[in-house]
Amino acid sequence: MGRIIIKNAKIVNENTISENDILIQDAIILKIEKNISDATAKVIDVEGNYVFPGVIDDQVHFREPGLTHKGDIASESRAAVAGGITTFMEQPNTNPQTTTIEKLEAKFALAKDISYANYSFLFGGTNDNLEEIKRLDKNACSGVKLFLGSSTGNMLVDNEQVIESIFNSTQMVISAHCEDETTIRENMATYKAKYGDDIPIKCHPEIRSAEACYISSSKAIALAKKTGARFHVFHLTTAKEMDLFQNDIPLEQKKITAEVCVHHLWFSEEDYATKGTFIKWNPAVKKATDREALWKALLDDRIDVIATDHAPHTLEEKKNVYTKAPSGGPLVQHALPALLQKYKEGVISLEKIAQKMCHNPAILFEIEKRGFVKEGYFADLVVVNTNDAWKVTKENIAYKCGWSPFEEQTFNSKITHTFVNGHLAYENGEFSEKRNGKRLTFNR
Repeated sequence: MGRIIIKNAKIVNENTISENDILIQDAIILKIEKNISDATAKVIDVEGNYVFPGVIDDQVHFREPGLTHKGDIASESRAAVAGGITTFMEQPNTNPQTTTIEKLEAKFALAKDISYANYSFLFGGTNDNLEEIKRLDKNACSGVKLFLGSSTGNMLVDNEQVIESIFNSTQMVISAHCEDETTIRENMATYKAKYGDDIPIKCHPEIRSAEACYISSSKAIALAKKTGARFHVFHLTTAKEMDLFQNDIPLEQKKITAEVCVHHLWFSEEDYATKGTFIKWNPAVKKATDREALWKALLDDRIDVIATDHAPHTLEEKKNVYTKAPSGGPLVQHALPALLQKYKEGVISLEKIAQKMCHNPAILFEIEKRGFVKEGYFADLVVVNTNDAWKVTKENIAYKCGWSPFEEQTFNSKITHTFVNGHLAYENGEFSEKRNGKRLTFNR
């Protein structure tokens, strides 16, 4: 790939914004300083725009293998690059499920030649694959995933003895979907008795309730403390759960960490009236007061990471009645623009966005040489113009499913360039067809 100089950049990195040039050689950041010159380098002048580390998304569902009518690794990683996401961690609830080492390595082999972004996969824990988890090398993948509440893919782990054994059996980060299954089933039975299958979508946060979330997450956190496991709670949604997390120690020392997703920071139950099942997620979008509590915890560092839980379904699937409409939606292309919109509104700083979307996922999962703009690190970089408004329309959506919960939303910031391992993968709406994603490596 040779050398590239990114000139006139405002680099957002490690709680500072500095004006420098960046020299890239092949996949690596070689030098960061003012007024770099190199006669052999291609020069890209970003004209004072901001340069972030590439976003690391620790929770996506790219639907391959087995569910590729919804999305696939190629289509969704391409959309991710358009959204400034240069690294993703894909979930195990595909078909077949990623619950054996053989299936895990098959997924890596699949991604090797087709992914536009860097990749790793989470290994799925089940009620009966403890021996496989014990065999899993701690540097093999990004971590272990447990579904402690049922969701797409039917990977519910509900044997408490098995859960404790898993917590005792791995040094890897254990990430979990936390919703109490008993509570959800009781709530669902009540609403089905009243409405049949056509339950009003506004009832979703009452079925997948705040109490269901708290029961599960509090129990799992108590078990993690008992066993000393390294435990990460995915997609938090409730004010009550925020008291389970702490902000008085550095992230590197935390054993219990927390994630929030973009849609839970953006939408509230008031949006069901206009968005319907297109904002049906598990866990559910809840009250505006819950959203406010999530923002507060994010900004005071009780919540460590922002992710997407990108989970595409077709329009036809989402248009079904409540009980048949699947939960999930596509988000990787629009997550960073949505957070930048909140920056424009004065809610969050650029430095905090970089911390939660880039630095912290790299620290939390101990990813090697990514998540920062540093000499010697991989050149995963995103250039952002914070003064270039655009509207999300069907014509500019890159997801295979062809829709977005952000359709008709105007964002005031635009991603202009995305570099993946030093390769210019996306520039002003145009994609390079070279697929330059690499398998993540770890420092564990």
